[in-house]
Amino acid sequence: MTPPRQQHPEVLVVGAGPAGLSTAIGLARAGVRVLLVERHTGTSPFPKSTGVSTRTMEVLRAWGLEDRVRDGAMRVRTAVTVSRSLVEPERMSTPTAFPTDEQAGAASPTRPCFCAQDHLEPILLEHLVAVGGRVRFGTELAELRTHPGGVSAELLDRASGRRSRVHARYVVGADGPRSTVRPALGIGVTDLGTLGEFVAVTFRADLARRMPRTPSVINVVELPGAEGLLVPTSADDRWIYAGRSTGDLRDPREQLRLATGVPDLEPEILTVMPFTMGAHMADALRSRDGRGFLVGDAAHRTTPEGGIGMNTAMHAAHNLAWKLAWVLRGHAGEALLDSYSEERRPVGLANALRSLHPGTAVDPLALDLGVTYDSAVLAADAGQRAPHAWVRHAGRRISAVELFDGRMTVLAGHGGGHWRSAARELAADGLPIVGLSVGRDLHPVDATFAERYRLGDTGAVLVRPDGYLACRLDGSTRAASATLRAAVRRALGRDGAAATRVRAS
Repeated sequence: MTPPRQQHPEVLVVGAGPAGLSTAIGLARAGVRVLLVERHTGTSPFPKSTGVSTRTMEVLRAWGLEDRVRDGAMRVRTAVTVSRSLVEPERMSTPTAFPTDEQAGAASPTRPCFCAQDHLEPILLEHLVAVGGRVRFGTELAELRTHPGGVSAELLDRASGRRSRVHARYVVGADGPRSTVRPALGIGVTDLGTLGEFVAVTFRADLARRMPRTPSVINVVELPGAEGLLVPTSADDRWIYAGRSTGDLRDPREQLRLATGVPDLEPEILTVMPFTMGAHMADALRSRDGRGFLVGDAAHRTTPEGGIGMNTAMHAAHNLAWKLAWVLRGHAGEALLDSYSEERRPVGLANALRSLHPGTAVDPLALDLGVTYDSAVLAADAGQRAPHAWVRHAGRRISAVELFDGRMTVLAGHGGGHWRSAARELAADGLPIVGLSVGRDLHPVDATFAERYRLGDTGAVLVRPDGYLACRLDGSTRAASATLRAAVRRALGRDGAAATRVRAS
């Protein structure tokens, strides 16, 4: 039989959860030909994760999706409450790993959103298609091989049984904890531990009106025989109950009546799913031959504790996508791709380990917005997320964090016109970079901009397309062009020292 016509995306992404969708969106928005394949027939029909962090909302805001995501938001308290049963008075309440709206507003132009994953994923999918990404559902990865020029994959259409071949420059495994891409790339996985065997019951029931308070993000119940968590997953009384597995999953209704404290509850059972609450970490995030990458649960699986798994996955995807795009477009060197693992693996490992220790006190803003990267492409005094501060730019009041998507940006002080000119020289060579100076392009609304960016009069900062500081710039007007060119070369993995450090690691 003659095989179907071969397809030639630049990047093949396997898995259409939040990690895969976010990776594909980042690539497609940068003009990369991307094909996303998913073995299931559509996006997830299950609520799964319900907490979208401040940083994740910043990314969605940059993509123009913030309002649509908030349309599915639930009215919940940002807390973990403990009570004997759901409708009984709370015994105690503790903060979650998410900040309050007031806390978030001091550090970001947006705030967390509590909505279910089955609301978020279709929005991401629609946006991916709108920006040019190709998607094939019901398509399984049957075989994957890497070679010096890229990757070759055989795809199986699960409905028809037809097979097709795809060649791409790179492959991204976003296919979950039981990833098929990971072993095909020769990458192992380390089990970090488990909290036990659990069962998750998704159900609808007339509960919210019976509660003496607004439901919390997580509601812990302590009644003997029904201990577990109750998590609201929609505005129309859909919930998840997660409790220790008893081995009998046939009819959880009585368990739900005990846990909720409503003896006449008639729940509509939607799903009953056993799961192991555990964490693992891939031994690498990039294959030795450089052609494959891992994101999401394929890279680092967390327990549901703290609601950090999906957000960790989407942040990693955001980090990887722009780097792949810039290498494919010839703007960056291979060392930039190695920085993905350098920067994101420590974060994934820390979050996976943290999720194994329920109740650990965390600073929600530091956990989400305070991540600092360390890699060969970053200067020693950089690696932080560029701070939020309100400014006026091009006639609009926006946050400084909204200035960076899709390009390198030089932010300069009042007397930093030389940095602006140096950036213009690089832009003339075809590099996506812009120079913005205070007083000319940017007009800070208050003193927070000067405090947070510490530009001085003639200083500047170089900010990457993902909104992280690459370096601070200082020097004479005469040396500005050479200084900026050297800084950009390092930030894009074209610096010899950066490449040497990557090869030695």
